[in-house]
Amino acid sequence: MWTCNAIVLAPLLISHVLGQSCPGYSSFSQSRSPPLSTGAYKLAYQRPAPECRTFNSSLVEDAIAQVKGEIYDVDLSRLFENTFPNTLDTAIKWRGVAANNTEEELAFIITGDINAMWIRDSANQIAPYKVVLKNQTSELASLFRGVINLQARYLIISPYCNAFQPPPESGMPPEQNGGIYSVTPAYDRNVVFTCNFELDDFGGFLQLSHDYYTATGDADFFGKFQWIPAVQSILAASEAMRQPTYGPDGKWLRPEYTFQSQTMSASGTLANNGVGMPVNYTGMARSPFRPSDDSALFDFSVPANMMLSRYLDSTAGIVDRLPNAPKELAGRMRDMAAEIRAAISHWGVVGAPDGKQVFAYEVDGFGGQNLMDDANIPSLLSAPFLGYLDKNDTVYRNTREFILGRKNPWWCEGPYINAIGSPHVRPGAAWPMSAIMRAMTSDDDLEIITAVKEVLRSTDGYGLIHESVNSFDTSDWTRQWFTWANGLFGQMIMDLADRKPHLLKESFQPFFINKD
Repeated sequence: MWTCNAIVLAPLLISHVLGQSCPGYSSFSQSRSPPLSTGAYKLAYQRPAPECRTFNSSLVEDAIAQVKGEIYDVDLSRLFENTFPNTLDTAIKWRGVAANNTEEELAFIITGDINAMWIRDSANQIAPYKVVLKNQTSELASLFRGVINLQARYLIISPYCNAFQPPPESGMPPEQNGGIYSVTPAYDRNVVFTCNFELDDFGGFLQLSHDYYTATGDADFFGKFQWIPAVQSILAASEAMRQPTYGPDGKWLRPEYTFQSQTMSASGTLANNGVGMPVNYTGMARSPFRPSDDSALFDFSVPANMMLSRYLDSTAGIVDRLPNAPKELAGRMRDMAAEIRAAISHWGVVGAPDGKQVFAYEVDGFGGQNLMDDANIPSLLSAPFLGYLDKNDTVYRNTREFILGRKNPWWCEGPYINAIGSPHVRPGAAWPMSAIMRAMTSDDDLEIITAVKEVLRSTDGYGLIHESVNSFDTSDWTRQWFTWANGLFGQMIMDLADRKPHLLKESFQPFFINKD
């Protein structure tokens, strides 16, 4: 329960601890702070002073020092040292414990320039640090547990919602977003910031759980607090969202979730008075909203279902080790994972205009299919990164060829960056996140080098990863503080240091770029 009589341990409100001398990162990140890197891009130094960072980890600092020593290019080195720790430096808004259990760690992670905690974003913001997480005793492990515990609480209270207010234990006031909504099930605005149902929130929570368990082997943690009820909440909501629009007798079935908002954007609300477009039964779960927070064209998101299937299956192994878990729970997780995987193979693989079999981005089970990809993760491009399939899978290779080019309506091409964009912004605005994911899902050295070069020259000298960049004008970008994308770039460099260390010895200076 959220209601409490007293807070049993003084909460750590990071902004109070930092004091008044530390500049807000929204303004700090808009300055090209010295010392600039000595390469052609002259990238700003974007780390706050140590006393102004919201979380300090010796494990992360040691990794930064080690990998910087392996990077030849001074601009690439600067971009790595800015981005990899960005979530820890700037976004750990509060850490503490539950009011009713001092053993239950909690951590509230803001998405960057928005003072709310997204389930998906917070999972992705913390995930890059799994590479240095070795055991359960470090402060970094405590941070992972705090995020998982708070996500679990949110998923139990409002499983159909995607972004949340600070917990009452923090003493922080709710952040009102000013929107006008009509949503079922109803929710408490003092708890929920926005309530767009995005299936990948479930996948994000399970993925972070998988990452923590894989790194530490700490199964006991998952049986102590609210993780099991959160998994049960995920299963119940996912099952409800598998329901078709019409029953066997043709009668309309009222959906569990509806959403209407007063908005100037067609992608900010659902059609048919908040019900969404009709779907047939497929075995997949509906996702009325995409990872970008935009409404879907067709509700069965193939990449979101890939993610859910993959991590339901892997985290069932955690449940197997919990003596207090319901005996049928792991089996239910594996059954749903298998059913979703079969549904993707049946409904999500379609013929492209050139006759090749590809994954659709979205389908409706009636024959409707959306052939595209969006930069936000989970994406079709990210399927191997998610662990759903091998990068040499034939349908994936065909899909990759389709989405990394002009056949994809959201492919953005230009002299500075060539990458997938998103309807969340506009055509022509490439998302560096997709160029990063392209490198992380490739074994081809030239493809990786090209992607890294394009990201490096897209920062407009700020030394941070933007949400989107005009592929013809790198000074035209959105979001200067986007910790998810920053962390992903750092994760990519850590990945290259492990599997392709020779690429970090390359120069990424602009005179190596073919401008023809």
